[in-house]
Amino acid sequence: MKRILRVEKTGHSGTLDPKVTGSLIVCIDRATRLVKSQQGAGKEYVCVCRLHSAPTGGKSAVERGIETLTGALFQRPPLISAVKRQLRIRTVYDSKLHEFDEARNLVVFWVSCEAGTYVRTLCVHLGLLLGVGGHMQELRRVRSGICSESKNLATMHDVLDAMWVCDNLKDDHYIRRVVMPLEVLLTNYKRVVVKDSAINAICYGAKLMIPGLLRYEAGIEVGDECVLMTTKGEAIAIGIAEMTTAVMATCDHGSVAKVKRVVMERDTYPRRWGLGPNAQNKKQTSTDKSQKLGASIIASDGANTGKEMIKEKKEKKEKKEKKEKKRKLDE
Repeated sequence: MKRILRVEKTGHSGTLDPKVTGSLIVCIDRATRLVKSQQGAGKEYVCVCRLHSAPTGGKSAVERGIETLTGALFQRPPLISAVKRQLRIRTVYDSKLHEFDEARNLVVFWVSCEAGTYVRTLCVHLGLLLGVGGHMQELRRVRSGICSESKNLATMHDVLDAMWVCDNLKDDHYIRRVVMPLEVLLTNYKRVVVKDSAINAICYGAKLMIPGLLRYEAGIEVGDECVLMTTKGEAIAIGIAEMTTAVMATCDHGSVAKVKRVVMERDTYPRRWGLGPNAQNKKQTSTDKSQKLGASIIASDGANTGKEMIKEKKEKKEKKEKKEKKRKLDE
């Protein structure tokens, strides 16, 4: 992807293991800052599991077994995996049996789970529950974080073709459909709109204060993750709310949100801090202080210079008197 798109940085939202196809979010350049939030988001799979023999109880037993494998489960990653093989707990939010082929002992089921859940291990556990053994035949990731295969999917061939069309025909419609703006990943966050004058300060890591707040969504609670955005809809940063919506509406000072991850580049918007009346007064006070300090240094230097001159004159006079005494003694 880095070579095809000729970009400096790429990152993805979670490895696809062998025999797995489907949705994999690839972030480019600035969007790599959001990889961490997408890696931790939930995922959905459709799996084909092969049972080693016919289970007693048929389809109803398989259905019960899949329902049993929900909630918090102990898992050890399989032999071929991208992580260390140690026992860990992962949550399966929901699962549903789609089809059971009794002739070939194939089970097709859908599962919604936490990031890092191994469906390969889930199939082995299902086989053990039914008492017949089983393994994963095929797996398809149908949703990763906010992106599902029905809306946002594009193949590697699409990326290659889109770049060719962009380079040779100077048409960017195809590449714009394949490579989406990073704001797509932030559509499920609560939104806080920021004034243009406060944007660059947030890019440098400052908290969002009440004077910089323009609009906000209903239902924001303290500790909620929200997206700080411009009036044009550009994402500035992901922040953690320090005020509820009700407090934002009634308060005239204080911190609205602290920055968790800055997305926008610095100096995209002009620097506007230090131009308010309080800041100007502080600047004027510091200037006056420095001028007074400078004047006092000059005065003290002048006084020191006067003392030194008097000392020099005294020393010259003493030397002259000594010479005179010596000359008289010699005579």
